[in-house]
Amino acid sequence: MGPGPFTCIGIVAKSHRPEAQEAVRQLIAWLRAKDREVVLDLDTATLAGADEAGIEKADVPRAADLVIVLGGDGTLLSVARLVGSEEVPILGVNLGGLGFLTEITLDELYPVLGTVLDGKYRASRRMLLQVTVHRQGEPVAEYVVLNDAVMTKGALARIIELEVLVEQEYVTTYRADGLIICTPTGSTAYGLSAGGPILFPSMHAVILVPICPHTLTNRPLVLPEEVNVQVVLESQDEDVYLTLDGQVGFPLRHRDLVEVRRADREITLIASPKKSYYEILRSKLKWGER
Repeated sequence: MGPGPFTCIGIVAKSHRPEAQEAVRQLIAWLRAKDREVVLDLDTATLAGADEAGIEKADVPRAADLVIVLGGDGTLLSVARLVGSEEVPILGVNLGGLGFLTEITLDELYPVLGTVLDGKYRASRRMLLQVTVHRQGEPVAEYVVLNDAVMTKGALARIIELEVLVEQEYVTTYRADGLIICTPTGSTAYGLSAGGPILFPSMHAVILVPICPHTLTNRPLVLPEEVNVQVVLESQDEDVYLTLDGQVGFPLRHRDLVEVRRADREITLIASPKKSYYEILRSKLKWGER
């Protein structure tokens, strides 16, 4: 029997977690003992020790046919945005307790990884959003996100005005602290804390959640995946930012148009064989506890 579908394994670790160093070293040794090639990003290579060479983080998904993320959901989000059309699956391992994206704990890693390397695993396909900022008709920034794109005011800004169009049709002008446009995967992130709905993560939809809207009847809106959403910043002289997956920021100007549509690619997360999504919801959101 051959080595299974995965012969080259990428590892990206959250380098400032104290337990990451030992976890990375053990994982590299375990994979090499199973005749797998290992590629590391530069920070993870530094963590692993002087003998290890690293490559740019963006090149890891291109070089590997499976990427293991050791960290938390934030680390996984940063990797998900780097996966291009390669469709490399991601196995998220949470170094803390449990994440929505990093479903597998360190205790479960090796039993799960053993079956994954044999090609036995449950895949969870997730849609991504492509976000383009147009300024005076010209594209000035483009991003792909797994969770959300958020337009929000800076600390001192007043309520901002955001005109929303769907498929070129005017919907409303939100007067609010901001607007979250998220995927079903991102529905349990910022969208949830702003009162948005929880969507099962493998669904395909685009969710609009206004943040503290001035009009109390403004409610979250769930749209079909194929729509093109355009948001125009109507406010002048305000401090407004577009934030991508809570990690990358871009300052917006008056009359900038933010266009959001389903990306032309998806990502594949390897799901925990032991935990259902509902179990993760109960655990993370503490349902049923008194």
